[in-house]
Amino acid sequence: MNLDLTNKTALVCGSTQGIGKASAMEIATLGARVVLMARNREALEKTCNQLPGEAAHDYIVADFSQPEEVKEALLGYLKNTGTRFNILVNNTGGPAGGPIISADTAAFEKTFTQHLIVNHMLVQTLLEGMKSSGYGRVINIISTSVKQPLKGLGVSNTIRGAVAG
Repeated sequence: MNLDLTNKTALVCGSTQGIGKASAMEIATLGARVVLMARNREALEKTCNQLPGEAAHDYIVADFSQPEEVKEALLGYLKNTGTRFNILVNNTGGPAGGPIISADTAAFEKTFTQHLIVNHMLVQTLLEGMKSSGYGRVINIISTSVKQPLKGLGVSNTIRGAVAG
């Protein structure tokens, strides 16, 4: 399959390492302009400079544990740049491992916010632009644990199942 993303713009979350960074690199290789989003400005700058292609890649600094910060940063970016996103890659690092029985309520609340609430808010914010451009893709990075729970990842298994739903 020949996938050409020229003239498309992607917002890739959690994009300074791991799956997020690999996704950003691949999407840029396919010709899209990539806007990275994560909490570490230095890592974002470094990753942004590594992205391939001719597009003017960029980044947004925001911490997914602070949903209002994410929303304000994204809305400010949209207003200041006039960017219309065609692709959203919802990706956030997982919670600390451990059995579900020893996880405290705060771990569930934090992970729920980072993975489900922020993902939903991003979709709500970008959906109209995708519709009006006639092209939109939302990709939620989850885990194989949505099919078969992984031992020692109780909180992650629970919340990633919610994102899949």
